[in-house]
Amino acid sequence: MRAVVTVVGKDRTGIIAKVSAFLAEKKVNILDISQTILQDYFAMIMLVDLSSCSVKLSDLADDCAELGREIGMSIHVQHEEIFNAMHSV
Repeated sequence: MRAVVTVVGKDRTGIIAKVSAFLAEKKVNILDISQTILQDYFAMIMLVDLSSCSVKLSDLADDCAELGREIGMSIHVQHEEIFNAMHSV
């Protein structure tokens, strides 16, 4: 099972490190990652593998949202199929 993780907010040092370490603690494997800085704003999207994840997808989404609040970012997790359905024409 795969999911899409998005991270958006004001740029600061350590965002990728904090998010990737958090995902590693949950046994989530990052398959692909893209990030950019748009003026003062950080945007990142990751495709992740949840096959070894230690928590349910809904709990992971809640935990990531909480991490986002702690570090001043918006972090969302969506199952890959839902993400694709929402973004297809």
